[in-house]
Amino acid sequence: MPVQWPDEIDDVIGGDLTAALSFVTPAGGAVITGVSPVGLRDREAGTVTFTTSLGFGKKLDRIERDPRVSLAYHAREHGFSRRPEFVLVQGRAEVVTEPDQAYNEDVLGPAAERFMGKAKRGRFWDRWLREYYQTRVPVNVHVERIAVWPDLDCKGAPQIIGAPAPGAPPVQADPAKGTAPRVPAEKAAQKLSALPHQLLAWVGGDGFPDVTPVRIEGAGADGITLATERRLPPGGRRAGLLGHSYNAQLIGLVSLTHTGWLAVDESGRALYAPHTTAGFKAPANKTVMLLANGFMAKRGLRKARAATSS
Repeated sequence: MPVQWPDEIDDVIGGDLTAALSFVTPAGGAVITGVSPVGLRDREAGTVTFTTSLGFGKKLDRIERDPRVSLAYHAREHGFSRRPEFVLVQGRAEVVTEPDQAYNEDVLGPAAERFMGKAKRGRFWDRWLREYYQTRVPVNVHVERIAVWPDLDCKGAPQIIGAPAPGAPPVQADPAKGTAPRVPAEKAAQKLSALPHQLLAWVGGDGFPDVTPVRIEGAGADGITLATERRLPPGGRRAGLLGHSYNAQLIGLVSLTHTGWLAVDESGRALYAPHTTAGFKAPANKTVMLLANGFMAKRGLRKARAATSS
């Protein structure tokens, strides 16, 4: 039977402008990035949906290779929900690579306009944004578990809807290149601290990504010290770290993502060693942002087609 969720949780899923998507890497780590699901869900079918671009072939390949994903509804700014809960949805993703045109026009379009405002129309904009809209595909997540904490800091024990919570994941083997930071940890911590939302992701005991909000407590040559209300799994493991901020309609969005190594000692102290970094900053003007989106979509589609043909 599909997992069902109550009205108060549906208010969060249907009302948040952003969510944090986490998926599994081939090495058993977790990548975490921001998405805008624009309230797409089907309670009767037990699915929640986000969209992504065909230009992000690496992300799609990883999701199709291991469909276990998580969506963390962790922030209420510029959306429609005023609920206090942190909601973590875990399920198996199904990428719809050839979406029905009626779905895009009748479902996705109105949902996006509710959050993003009226779409730009006209001869220039229809041509410029063609790839941006045409290359966006829905990803339906068939929900297996929802964990709900009573506040956005994840204090206390969560309410579990669906599959029971798994046990702690096993400790992972050290990476071949070692566990130490490969990008300057102090500089990374400074940039992350400037953003209002920081989230940590790792692979849980049943293979689904787990996500929690964290705070940057300090940094040194050995890594970034993290604090969280949740008890993190002990030992070492690959993990992802996201910092982001955004305004209404995602104008001026800033995102900073890391992959790296998380080490949690017996006292619960969490030290994160960043290994890779990526980020972007969206223009603060909506027209400029749409021009950039159109350009990035065209470039991404060209790269995806070149990779497919090679």
